[in-house]
Amino acid sequence: MRIAQIAPLYESVPPKLYGGTERIVSYLTEELVRMGHEVVLFASADSRTSARLVPMFERALRFESRCADPVSLHLLAMEEALKRRDEFDIIHSHIDSIGFVLGRRTMLPVVNTLHGRLDLWDLRYIFREYNEAPLISISNAQRKPLPYANWIATVYHGLPKDLYDFNEKGGEYLVYVGRISPEKKVDSAVNIALKTGIPLKIAAKVDRADREYFEAVIRPLLDNSLVEFMGEVNDREKNALIGSALAFLHPVDWPEPFGLAMIESMACGTPVIARRRGSIPEVVDHGVTGFIFESDDEAAGHIINGLSGFSRKRCRERFEIRFSAERMARDYLMTYNMLLMKKIGAGVREPAGVRADLHHSYN
Repeated sequence: MRIAQIAPLYESVPPKLYGGTERIVSYLTEELVRMGHEVVLFASADSRTSARLVPMFERALRFESRCADPVSLHLLAMEEALKRRDEFDIIHSHIDSIGFVLGRRTMLPVVNTLHGRLDLWDLRYIFREYNEAPLISISNAQRKPLPYANWIATVYHGLPKDLYDFNEKGGEYLVYVGRISPEKKVDSAVNIALKTGIPLKIAAKVDRADREYFEAVIRPLLDNSLVEFMGEVNDREKNALIGSALAFLHPVDWPEPFGLAMIESMACGTPVIARRRGSIPEVVDHGVTGFIFESDDEAAGHIINGLSGFSRKRCRERFEIRFSAERMARDYLMTYNMLLMKKIGAGVREPAGVRADLHHSYN
C-alpha cells in the first residue's frame, strides 16, 4: 500500500527531546515500512526515517525563532501532499482539525488521527462542519466531548518492543516525565513524594506559555532535598531514568487523551501511578501495570502498600501484548483497508495490497 503520513511540524520525527505525536508518527511509519508498505513522510527536514521524506522546513518549528504562526505553516504540508496525491492510495493526517480540509480536495481516502484533548469550546463548530471526515481516536474516552463525530476506530499508541529496556529490579526513587503545565499537576507529584518520603526525579519540558506558572508554582516546590528537577531528557536518558525508578507518577488532572509516557514506563516494567482521568482506566490495568488513584493520599497509599508484590515482569508482558508498535500498525492497516474498500465500492480504483476479506471490530 502507498501511504502518506502528514506529521506535525513542531518537532522532528522522531523528536530529539519532548514530543508525543511526532514520536508516534515515527513508530507507525517505521513499522509500516518494515511490513513492506511504501510510505512517504511529510515532516521537518531534521527528521530521521526509513520512509521517503518530503522535508517541509529546515528544522522543527519549535526551534525556529522566526516562526510566529506554526499552525498556518501546516497548510504547506497539506498542499504538498495534494500535489503528490497520484503517488498515494491513502493519506493519514496527524495535524488535528486543520487536516480535515484535505478530504474535501481529493478523491483519495483521508483519515485523521486526533492526538489532543477535544473538550474545547470552539471544536464543536469545526467538527459539525466537517462531519464527514473519518476520525481515529487514541482512546475511547477522548471521544466523549464529541460523540456525534465520524469516529471509525480507536487505535491505542504503541512502541517498538526493543525501544525500552526491561528493568526487573527498578530503584528507590519516583519519577515524573513529561511537560510542566497546570493540568499536568507536577505539584501533585511533589506532594505524593513528600507523603511517601521517597525521592522524586522530574524530567520535564517547560513551554514558553507555561514559564510563568513554572516560576510561580513549581520552582518553589523544588527547594526540597527529596526533589530533583532535571529538565528535558533524550530517549537514552529517559530509558535509564524510568527503568531505574520505583514507580512512575502520572497525576494529571485533565481529560487525558492517551498518555504515551505511561506505556514507556510499562515497557521498562515500572509501575504507573495515575489519576483517574480520561484514558487512564483504558491504558492502566489496575494492579497489573500500575495503580489508579483519585487523591494524593490514595496515590501515596498505593506506593507504600501496593508495590511490594508488584511484578515488573508481568507489567512488561502486558505492555508487549497491548502496546507494541506492530499491533498499532496492524490496527491502522485495518482502518486503511476499510476506507479503501469503501472507495472501491464507490467506483474509485483499487490500490495495490488491499485485502477484501478483512473482518475487524471497531470501538
